[in-house]
Amino acid sequence: MSTNKEYLQIEREKEWRVELRKKMANKDRTAMIRTRMPELDPFVRIRYQDREVNTGLTEVQAQAEASRCLDCPNPTCIDGCPVSINIPKFVKYIEQGSFLEAAKTLKETSALPAVCGRVCPQEKQCEASCFYTQKMKKDPVAIGYLERFAADYERESGLMSIPEVAPSNGIKVAAIGSGPASLSFAGDMIKLGYDVTVFEALHEIGGVLKYGIPEFRLPNKIVDVELDNLQKMGVKFVRNFIVGKTASFDDLKEEGFEAFFVASGAGLPRFMNIPGENYNGILSSNEYLTRVNLMNAASDEFDTPIIKGKNVAVIGGGNTAMDSVRTAKRLGAERAMIIYRRSRAEMPARVEEVHHAEEEGIEFLNLANPIEYFADEKGKVNGMRIQRMGLGEPDASGRRRPIVLEGSEYDIPVDLVVVAVGVSPNPLIPSEVKDLKVSKWGTIEVVEETMQSSIPELFAGGDIVRGGATVILAMGDGRKAAASMDQYLQEKHQQTN
Repeated sequence: MSTNKEYLQIEREKEWRVELRKKMANKDRTAMIRTRMPELDPFVRIRYQDREVNTGLTEVQAQAEASRCLDCPNPTCIDGCPVSINIPKFVKYIEQGSFLEAAKTLKETSALPAVCGRVCPQEKQCEASCFYTQKMKKDPVAIGYLERFAADYERESGLMSIPEVAPSNGIKVAAIGSGPASLSFAGDMIKLGYDVTVFEALHEIGGVLKYGIPEFRLPNKIVDVELDNLQKMGVKFVRNFIVGKTASFDDLKEEGFEAFFVASGAGLPRFMNIPGENYNGILSSNEYLTRVNLMNAASDEFDTPIIKGKNVAVIGGGNTAMDSVRTAKRLGAERAMIIYRRSRAEMPARVEEVHHAEEEGIEFLNLANPIEYFADEKGKVNGMRIQRMGLGEPDASGRRRPIVLEGSEYDIPVDLVVVAVGVSPNPLIPSEVKDLKVSKWGTIEVVEETMQSSIPELFAGGDIVRGGATVILAMGDGRKAAASMDQYLQEKHQQTN
């Protein structure tokens, strides 16, 4: 760690950074107001599935926001970043006007800067650790907006930089799944000289970035550019390939793969097991979002079936629930509701997501829980019974536990219900691999520091380990697994030589 601190110190003392700090007094920097993200008008954006809500900072806005950064001697913001981006360095490059250098700096440690700039919960991570937040109780530097700006600037300039890759060492490694954990892992391993292949079960690469996050939050073309970068670095992608079905781990070992990173995600939907849940028109958020995001159900040019309800209820209070309800609004819902058993304060969704949902006319039925569904004579859902809830003492998550208020039930009409109350890990790989230690929830057990499983050559990360988490935490797992796998393989090869 001290080496990393020394490196950060050396970088900070470079002449251009010192000069930049002298240009403006700290009291002037701290007096500046945080830049607001420009947004598309709510009445315009709810008519389009693929129009991004946040429109990005201008060059002037980005430089002004970057000049708020104090270039701290002890940059605590980096401690809050799961992939350890050198935040002050890229921010100061933006202040200087060296936007392409800022993008290059991001790519030193992040395989997906344009993605992270859009979907990372910076308010809980780097920005929560910013000096402004910690010591001054002021709005932090908008690190997420600046990350997005640098990545977008580079892409739009047509001058994309490809990170340096070490000469090939001839060692084959595989990543299972092509979501953020795998992509981060692949980016780091290819830089170290490994022969990296990513196996994806679906016809599109990107995992949850493609099927789970709507285009109004993360356009597919943005993800494709990041994937193209990885391909240019040498990462191989194999689509329509289910490890455990198309081929087993033993088959892949016979093909020469020496180590594996399993990041097959948590694609198994959870339901609530309440009466009427099997009626037509009640579906998981996974299915709903996959049909729209990956299978183009919103487009008239595709024949993917989708139910476009007028009265849509989404059960849950996380980002997936917000994505689902906002998608329903764009598909023509007259009444789109979030039904969540806790209060607004306990909602796990990002503040920005909730703010955008409110602007778009989403109704919030908080402290409410569905207990039964009703249907017409054809078995199509047409109503639901809701029970009001109160809040008791905090539970293990630190949030106050919901308590049923007896006799408080009421009915509302619905013609589409999307259940977004969490997901479980994909069970295929844990059930396929002998002697692989799995938790009672079906997640793969790993050593936290190394992401190594009970089988030495098998590492794992992302939702298959965490059971549902953020893109950036999954990416952090991928980086950690890459560093550990590299060490494992180097030691193994030294012993055999």
